[in-house]
Amino acid sequence: MRRLAVFLASSNGHDPAHAELAASVGTELARRGIGVVYGGGRRGLMGVMADSALKAGGEVIGVMPRSMVEREWAHEEVTELVICDSMHERKALMAEYADAFVALPGGLGTLEEIFEVSSWRQLGFHTKPVGFLDAGGFWTPLLGALRGIADSGFLSASTLEDLAIAPDLPGLLDVLDERLRSIPQPAHGESLR
Repeated sequence: MRRLAVFLASSNGHDPAHAELAASVGTELARRGIGVVYGGGRRGLMGVMADSALKAGGEVIGVMPRSMVEREWAHEEVTELVICDSMHERKALMAEYADAFVALPGGLGTLEEIFEVSSWRQLGFHTKPVGFLDAGGFWTPLLGALRGIADSGFLSASTLEDLAIAPDLPGLLDVLDERLRSIPQPAHGESLR
C-alpha cells in the first residue's frame, strides 16, 4: 500500500482518546512509509493526524474544494494540497490518489465519504478495500445497525463482510494489505478502471 485515504472529523470531539488515535495513525502510517490522503483540513482530528504524519516525515496529501480553502480551512504545510472545485471532485480525487480507504472517528461527512467509496466498490467502480478503525468500539453501534440492515434484506451479507474492521491500526492494515494482494493486477498498459 502506497497511500491510504483517511476519512475523519474536522473537530476533536469530546473524548481526548480520538485525538490520540488520530495522532498515532499519522505517526504509524509515516513510519511504515504509507502516504496519507485526507480532506486537507488543519483543524480537529484532520489536523492532528496530518501534523503527526508530517512530524514523522510522512507524505500528506490534502484535497479540498476552493471555497473551503478560501475560508482558510486548509492545512498549508502538507506535502501537497490539491485544490478542486467541489466536494464530488474532492472524493473522486481522493479515491484516485489512494490504494485503500479507512474511517476514523467522525460525523456526517466521514460517514458520507466512507459509505460512498464503499458503494462504489459494491458497484464495481473500484476494487480498493474499505475499512473502519473501530478503536475503543467507536464504530460498533454503526456496524450493529448495518447488520440489522443486512438482516432486513437491504444489504447483502457479502457487502457487509467485505468491510475491513479492526480495533487497532496494525490489524486493520494487515487486512487491507491482504485484500490489496488479492486484487487482480492489470496487464502492462491496462487499467482496472
